[in-house]
Amino acid sequence: MRIRDRLHRLARDWIRRRQGPDAGAVTLRRGRIYILPTRLGAAFGLMLFAMLLGSLNYANNMGLALTFMLAALGLVSMHACHRNLESLVARAAGTEPAFAGGEAVFRIALANPGGAARADLEASATAAPVPPVSIAAGAESTIDIPVPTRRRGFIVLDRVVVATRFPYGLFRAWAVIHPEIRCLVYPRPLADAPPPPPVAGGAGGGAARRGEDDFAGLKDYHPGDPPRRIAWKAYARSDELLIKEFSGDTEATPVFDLADAPGSDLETRLSVLARWIVDAHARGLTFGLRLPGEVIPPEPGDAQRRRCLAAIARFEAPEPDVA
Repeated sequence: MRIRDRLHRLARDWIRRRQGPDAGAVTLRRGRIYILPTRLGAAFGLMLFAMLLGSLNYANNMGLALTFMLAALGLVSMHACHRNLESLVARAAGTEPAFAGGEAVFRIALANPGGAARADLEASATAAPVPPVSIAAGAESTIDIPVPTRRRGFIVLDRVVVATRFPYGLFRAWAVIHPEIRCLVYPRPLADAPPPPPVAGGAGGGAARRGEDDFAGLKDYHPGDPPRRIAWKAYARSDELLIKEFSGDTEATPVFDLADAPGSDLETRLSVLARWIVDAHARGLTFGLRLPGEVIPPEPGDAQRRRCLAAIARFEAPEPDVA
């Protein structure tokens, strides 16, 4: 197994030196495409060799004709397999950040500028299987490549294998691209994180209070909202949980500060911050973030959640992992 891994590593290094990094879109020319028989193809070749020996030994013309016909079919399938990759255009199509310990998603777009459809195309970066796709003539398809993550910061995808076993699985043709795409990995939210410290004042600096002077309307329920505010009559009519709002409400706006996060080390404290951010977004709150050297003003919404998580992911980030 060690010899096999070493040979695999030598082959990867040789391809990397031969091709170099790939910036932008890459067209899969003949010189970039490699092809070898699969296990099924090797068994097919051995079967043809046995058929040839038997037909020659018994001077069986029908056997020889069948052997040569099957050999011709194998050669045609080899050319079809190679042709299935030729002239495809591959490019990076974005990433989907993940929390540490999850799977970052890298997207590779494959475009087919030719006049024939391409079938059973695969794109992978690890041993994990990725469902194959087929691309019609003149069309484009995007393949999601999941990559496991270990820690926060950046993870770099520096090698993607685009392969096919079309049409009969006798041969595998593949091409290697080196896009060097970076994906951000957020800190994993701490499961048993303590609640954030109470906020002394709202966004305008006033004291946080909850008045119930005048009914102002209804809003969607979020986990953590007080049960006494649930509009039960509206729930009976529509089966939808809503919360009563009053004109006297002044919700304090939290600004999560790294200095307030408990923990024995930086990673634990950042995980606590991640938990506070995720929970605040789930409740529909407006929130901000304060780190040494960076302050993100309070805002609501998913864009704010991503902005704050990205800030703590980049904060004194370790060296990027390579997928």
